[in-house]
Amino acid sequence: MNFIKIILAILGLVFGVMVVFWLFGIVYSMLWYVFWLGLLGAVGYGGYKLFTKVESRVLGAGKANELDNTRDFDMSWEDYERKYLSK
Repeated sequence: MNFIKIILAILGLVFGVMVVFWLFGIVYSMLWYVFWLGLLGAVGYGGYKLFTKVESRVLGAGKANELDNTRDFDMSWEDYERKYLSK
């Protein structure tokens, strides 16, 4: 009877160690994915901020650069030429 208990204890230790290594692998994999996703996100965010910084420097800030600048013009091309280009 003691021999069976020793075998069961050894099997319990072996499977216990396997479960611990399995959990360690899952946690390590999750941390690895979090690291790479964070690095990818940081590079993407930095690129976006750099792009908007350069864009505002090149185009200049102001009302003409905004997306909601959807002003409708009430004059035709001929009216515009007469008013602004005939000087």
